[in-house]
Amino acid sequence: MTNDAIRINLPSVVGRGYRDFWNFRGRYRVVKGSRASKKSKTAALWFIYNMMKYQEANTLVIRKTFRTLKDSCFTELKWAVHRLQVDRLWRFTESPLEATYLPTGQKIYFRGLDDPLKVTSITVDVGSLCWMWIEESYEIMRESDFEMLDESIRGAAPEGLFKQITFTFNPWNEKHWIKHRFFDEVTGHDSEGKPIYTPREAPISADGEIMAITTNYTCNEWLDSADLRVFQRMKENNPRRYKVAGLGDWGVVEGLVFENWTEQGFELINRKDYLQLDEAAKKKTLYVVREDVKSVFGLDFGYTNDPTALFAGFIDLKNRKIYVWDELYETGLSNRKIFERITAMGYGKERITADSAEPKSIDELKAYGLHVKGAKKGKDSVNNGIQFIQDFEIIVHPRCVNYMTEISNYTWMLDKFGNKLNVPIDDFNHLMDAMRYAVEQHISGKGWMY
Repeated sequence: MTNDAIRINLPSVVGRGYRDFWNFRGRYRVVKGSRASKKSKTAALWFIYNMMKYQEANTLVIRKTFRTLKDSCFTELKWAVHRLQVDRLWRFTESPLEATYLPTGQKIYFRGLDDPLKVTSITVDVGSLCWMWIEESYEIMRESDFEMLDESIRGAAPEGLFKQITFTFNPWNEKHWIKHRFFDEVTGHDSEGKPIYTPREAPISADGEIMAITTNYTCNEWLDSADLRVFQRMKENNPRRYKVAGLGDWGVVEGLVFENWTEQGFELINRKDYLQLDEAAKKKTLYVVREDVKSVFGLDFGYTNDPTALFAGFIDLKNRKIYVWDELYETGLSNRKIFERITAMGYGKERITADSAEPKSIDELKAYGLHVKGAKKGKDSVNNGIQFIQDFEIIVHPRCVNYMTEISNYTWMLDKFGNKLNVPIDDFNHLMDAMRYAVEQHISGKGWMY
């Protein structure tokens, strides 16, 4: 250790609202919360502080896709190190992506579920792998994927330590498995023998293994008046979003626009190579023959509050399937940055259909070298595009986490009596709009335009 003592007032560094979270030692610590609720920053502070306190503990940080870790958890943990004034005691590296506590050699590892072998094969040099942080855990759509993660934190903990998995997420959809598993309890069974779930009143389960709490922006004492006005406008203009993104409540999702989708990993392959594969290999992996599909790309512009969204996929007109292959989903992108992101993703030569409401942006992207054209728009274009897509089976690659969040929350508007209108909500629609633009060229004979 070091002889230079660092003295900080922990409550003033961490702030209020998370005392129970900080002190809980059960197996599962689950925090759903609104934006700006400090859930991720508090988790980052907890891991850095307790890694230094417990000198045999190592941590595994998980997100659905590995590429999202560097700009989220990795950055949050670096921030926590700086806030705790212990920068000189930690080393952060990007290749491999990890953090090391220098006095002891303890490590924080970063993994994505898109490479499960790397998740289950971690061997630590010092101490034990005791803790896991699953950030944006709502992205994990299948409970079986979590089961695999849960099993990776196994074995007896060193004396004085404890095993724990921490979840932090925005609760967009009440039908997510996380709600039933951690926030509800089984209170009976229906006539078919299926369990009946009721929200658990206490934050901690009877066996002491689960703490499931909800936090929101009101516990964040560091928000200024401009930050608070954002939530006030949300409350006035979009009460449905405020309920989730403002108060941290579960999103109630009824009347989904698209229900014809599944999450499934798949690979692109040439027909010649496909014919040479044996049947066993075909059954284990979903192969998409390049000659059977056409690539489709759509772009929806955003900037400050709304993300710029690129839809990258393939359409199989014969078999009525749309394959969602990749996505860009990021705020604060200038047109130059959009060009750089799309080029870095390998799509700089593709033909992209973009929102025609921004002709200046389209012209700039063309000047940079992208093959972009504006989408055609006309009366009922949104609903007609939706109807076209509803006739297809949508297969979503697991890395497209923002697409899955949107499609599982993109619903029809309701009138004041709760009746469904034939108009989609103006929310969770950035990749949904980009998808409509992408397939525009394949909609014919309808007598209408985008």
